[in-house]
Amino acid sequence: MKRQAPEEPACGLCQRADCDPEVFGQTCRQDGLCVHENCLYHASGLSQRGVGGEGFYGFLFPDIRRELKRAAQKTCCICRRRGASVACQGRRCPRNFHFPCGGERGCVSQFFGEFKSFCWQHRPVQRVRAPQRGRTPCLICQEAVVAQPRFGILGCPACRSAWFHRGCIQGQALRSASHHFRCPLCQDVETFQAEMFRLGIKIPDRDAAWEEEGAFDDHYRRHSSCDASRCLCPVGREQAEEEGPWRLLLCDSCASRGTHRRCGGLAEAARTWECSDCAGPGTEKILKLS
Repeated sequence: MKRQAPEEPACGLCQRADCDPEVFGQTCRQDGLCVHENCLYHASGLSQRGVGGEGFYGFLFPDIRRELKRAAQKTCCICRRRGASVACQGRRCPRNFHFPCGGERGCVSQFFGEFKSFCWQHRPVQRVRAPQRGRTPCLICQEAVVAQPRFGILGCPACRSAWFHRGCIQGQALRSASHHFRCPLCQDVETFQAEMFRLGIKIPDRDAAWEEEGAFDDHYRRHSSCDASRCLCPVGREQAEEEGPWRLLLCDSCASRGTHRRCGGLAEAARTWECSDCAGPGTEKILKLS
């Protein structure tokens, strides 16, 4: 009988096992708890009372357990299930919802200050007027969007000419982070970031993903194996000697494929070689002798 893979544990707050970091943030697991980062930050009855690396992001484990009990008494106004830990901050609004349910219904959760959340009726909206009506390309995915502000379509408040899908600009914010996040068109930073924060875009306080240590390690890693259809080296494809038949030569054009001299049928004095893709169909391998 085939054994089924164990299911991923669900977040104790939103009851979902999804782990897309662009939506849920990181998934935190410890001491029998499993909660999403973004669900923690927007749980209305939870405060960061820890310091340093205590708990999850400063949320202490006893406090999280108390919040789980409190949220278990609240019903989500969207999916009608228990565990709604997010409360709308609109005046006298009774609505409670799960963090991901809110995002799917058009609620806004802010990632700054008091991390307030608002239902679809009380959410902050843009007052940006486009210079001209009609459709324009999203500056990130290039698909057409209506150049009018709405929940799924956001515009730059500085130039009023840049428009993008909410999901597209959220992905850009996570990659660029606060050090590099700006309007893709006019390059404004201060006004643009303040508006995106207000509208519920999460902008991490760190350097851009491409600036982090090791982000481009793969680009600088030298190809190190023989790609001949039949490798003759007794030690294996990864063997690379300084000289002799097992000297590994990389393609002189693309450097993404390699061969041992003997495996490629090359002369003992060969120093460079081109793979069949770079040499072209029907072209003999080019051998350059020193």
